This record gives sequence, structure tokens and C-alpha cells, in this order.
Amino acid sequence: MAHTLGLTQPANIELPKISFAAKEIDVAEWKGDLLAVGVTEKDLTKDENSKFQNPILKKLDGLLGGLLAEASFEEDFTGKAGQSLVHRLPGLGSKRVGLFGLGQSASSPAAFHGLGDAVAAAAKIAQASSVAVILASSECPSAMSKGNTAAAIVSGTVLGLYEDNRYKSESKKPQLKSLDILGLGTGLEVEKKIKYAEVVSCAIIFGTELVNSPANVLTPAALATEASKIASLYSDVLSANILTEEQCRELKMGSYLGVAAASANPPHFIHLCYKPPSGPVKTKLALVGKGLTFDSGGYNIKTGPGSSIETMKADMGGSAAVFGAAKALGQIKPSGVEVHFIVASCENMISGKGMRPGDIVTASNGKTIEVNNTDAEGRLTLADALVYACNQGVEKIVDLATLTGACVVALGPSIAGVFTPSDDLAKELFQASEASGEKFWRMPLEESYWESMKSGVADMVNTAGRQGGAINAALFLKQFVDEKVKWMHIDMAGPVLNDKKHVATGFGISTLVEWVLKNSSS
Repeated sequence: MAHTLGLTQPANIELPKISFAAKEIDVAEWKGDLLAVGVTEKDLTKDENSKFQNPILKKLDGLLGGLLAEASFEEDFTGKAGQSLVHRLPGLGSKRVGLFGLGQSASSPAAFHGLGDAVAAAAKIAQASSVAVILASSECPSAMSKGNTAAAIVSGTVLGLYEDNRYKSESKKPQLKSLDILGLGTGLEVEKKIKYAEVVSCAIIFGTELVNSPANVLTPAALATEASKIASLYSDVLSANILTEEQCRELKMGSYLGVAAASANPPHFIHLCYKPPSGPVKTKLALVGKGLTFDSGGYNIKTGPGSSIETMKADMGGSAAVFGAAKALGQIKPSGVEVHFIVASCENMISGKGMRPGDIVTASNGKTIEVNNTDAEGRLTLADALVYACNQGVEKIVDLATLTGACVVALGPSIAGVFTPSDDLAKELFQASEASGEKFWRMPLEESYWESMKSGVADMVNTAGRQGGAINAALFLKQFVDEKVKWMHIDMAGPVLNDKKHVATGFGISTLVEWVLKNSSS
């Protein structure tokens, strides 16, 4: 990424190389720095002699002379989700033994992702280079395949280890070099699941780095460069087409260009296309992401407490999800599906040539929009991006955007809102999210609310009152989608950032990849 202001240049930090392996060996025979045991509350049941009844815990405790049971009692370790107990205990081939709580039961990707994350945190503290993970209960993966369980642990570990230190003058590298997963089977199927988890996790890291990058580094031009790099890296299946401002003008993208008009950094309309390496294409999809690399609000400038102007570098979270998915799919290479990744990238700034409240812009489908709020700009850029996506001949479109604060008020910081008139498309997305562990909630598309979006002098306004703000935004986008195309809008304004850690989450990437694969013939 090229810097444009402040002499800031991100350091080129390579991701640590970790060797993952699924093994079937006796837990007592494993040798390394940290043996991590995932336990449910039920696994910690003890007999009348205060001895573990669970076979694995009983065996470990026997080899440790009862110290494990003693430590769990003294430190009130009950196996609740998020609890952990790590001790350096003599008597095993591992330097440390850790118990990691899974709660009452563990049957979801999120639970095992959390286990991997907790193990990563413990490995950092212990400066462990070799770790093994085993589940105390054989019942844990009952609702999931063992391969999917292993994949969730791997993903949680990779993402838990990762820290974005590109903009720090000093940083420590994690020591972890190998992770063995014990007791979940071996063979090609498990290995494929683990490899898939690695690929998607690296794509999520790529997406988080895009969102974490400040607006003085990640300009629309820099975002276009990053997208083009993905296409170059996987040129056997991906191609890039970056439209200039003049080309967008020729396509009559007045809505998008109106938002971009005030910035000194020119807009870049980014279109990546995935085509399978062989075989016929049965399904054509589009992923459309909001790509505001900075949103000042324009003349309706974001002011005062709660305006969150300082986090508006994250207003391109939708585009990060789209390009993260492109990166993963470029490696996975699914068959039978063509995917268009589309982002109308720009900045929403203030200048003498900028869009004013009350201006009327004309989108590329001919519809006119009275801009009554320049801070409702994301939907204006998405309008032309959706028209462009429909013109690619796709059957289904999913757009992702950090679109409204109203959706965060409705669903909180961890859940994205889903808006679609298609029950079938909603079902596909929620099936994909079950595998990814990401949280979505379907919201209503209340057509009667559209009355409040009508203008006296144009076809529509770009925002109505505070009530139903996320619904109104989705209804606005619907005006730019061909009726023959199945369409879904995802408002990810809440989960795009981790408020506690003040960093991006890479939200959406895992679910998008799963969704595309469910539409493929792989």
C-alpha cells in the first residue's frame, strides 16, 4: 500500500508459518510445550474420592499424581466457556498442561473456534513453540464432523495468534511453530478441512488488515491496487478491471460519482471476476461491497459524541469482506460457479466541488435521488454498483455494507442484519453461517415504509427519519436491483470492529466463502 500523508508506511510482516497435523497418538506420549485439553462442565465430574471420571482427565491426573484435580479444585475451574487453567506440571512429555472450558456442551463452530483462540492466548504467554489440542469428551463433535471441529480449532488458533503490528515501531513475533490435533481422526478428509481453515483464516487476516489500515494509507487507489494483486496472484482464475472516473461517467454512475466529487483522491470502481479453471459455469454470483475508505459525512459532517468519525476508516468493511472472499476462492478454485466481486470505492469528503444537501443525482439505471443527507452516502455508491452487478448477468447478489447505525442499535455489536425478499437466498446464507460461526439475523423489508423515502422533486430521497433506518436503507438499495435477480443486503456496521480490542474482525469473509462453495459444484 502506498502512503499519501504523514510519512506512514506499513511494515511488511509475514504471517508465522505454523505446521498443523491431525494425529492419533496416546495423550500421555505426546511431547511438546503445551498440552491443551478442551473440557465441558460435565467432563469435570468427580467421584467420591475427588477423582476425575472422564477417561482422558483420569489418565492425565494419574500420571500427574492427582495434581490436575487438585489444581482445578483450588482454582475453582468448572469448565465454563472462557475459563482456562494452565500449569507447568512434572510427569508428562509436555512442559505444561492446560484445561480450557467449553461450557455445558460444545457442538458449534463458534465453541471450537473459541477453544483455538484461548489456546493461542495461552501459547503466547507460555512462549510455546509446540502445542497439542485434545477434547476430553468424545461426544463434543457429535453435531459436527470431526474434520469441521479440527478446522474450527485451527481457525481459532491462527486468528488468535495474529496481531496487526504493521503500524507499531516494535512488535513481538509469536513462537508457535506446530499444532497437533489429537483424537479427531487422520487422513485426507481431515487434512483437507485443516487446509481449508488455514486458507480462509489467512483471507480473514487480509480483510482485517485492509480495515485496520488508516485512510491516509488505504486510499481508493490503494484498495484497487490490493484487489489487483489478488487477481495477479491467482491469475489462472481471477481477472481485474479497474474503472476510472471517466469510465464511470460514461456508464452514467451519477450517484456514485456524486459521493466521490469532494475528495482529492479520485474514485476507483473495482471489478474482479472469478471463473473456474475448467468445466462449465452453472451459476453466476456477485458479491458487492461498500468501499468508503473514509467517510467524513460530507456537509452533514459527523460531529459530537457517538458520531464515530474516528473509526470511519472502517467504512470499507464490506469491500474487505468481498476481497477477502476473492483471495480465499482464488486458492480453493471451486468449479461450476462464476463470481463477480464489485466495489465502488471512494472517499466522502468536503470541498467546494462536493455534493450538497438538496442536490439531485442520477444513478446509472436512470433513477433520480434527492440527497437530503450527505452522510447517507454508502447507499448512493452501492446503487450504481448494484446496477453494474445486474448487468453482468448474475443470478444472485449479496451486498455487504457498514451502512447504518440503526442496525447496530437494533442488533448490537456482534450481529449483522440480513435483508432479502428471497426466502431461498436467506436459507442459503444461514446455512453458510452455521458452518462459519458468524452471527446474522433476518430483518423485515417492510414495503409500506417506502412511502417515507419518496421525494417531492425526484424519484426518492436517500434517507428518511430515524425510525426503521436500516429497513429504509435496504428498501433504497432494492430500487437498483433487477427483479429477476435474487438479492440480499447485509448490514454489518456492528460486527465490522471489535470494540474491546479496537481492531477489525474480518467479519463476513468466512460466510461468503461458504456461500459460494454451496453454490458451486465442487
